[in-house]
Amino acid sequence: MSSTDPDLRTGANRSTSAGTTTGDTEDLAAQVDAIRADIQNLTSTVGRIANKQLGRAQDTAIETAREAEEAIRRNPLSAVAIAAGLGFLFGVFTRR
Repeated sequence: MSSTDPDLRTGANRSTSAGTTTGDTEDLAAQVDAIRADIQNLTSTVGRIANKQLGRAQDTAIETAREAEEAIRRNPLSAVAIAAGLGFLFGVFTRR
């Protein structure tokens, strides 16, 4: 780089700064406001979708628990055997 390069950059910055108008600043501020509004809308939409999915997941978990309870009441001996088998396996795996 030569000694004139910084002078050229400074001159370029001055011409850019001089070319900036109030209209450009207002346009930029308007764009920033529009982006901010879009982000707020997107955030609220994502929040609503997440709440719906959470509600669906809770409903599914409650329904599954009810079905499991009914299956245990229909077949109590099988449920006890399964619980004992799972307890045994859990005990075997936790010893290692």
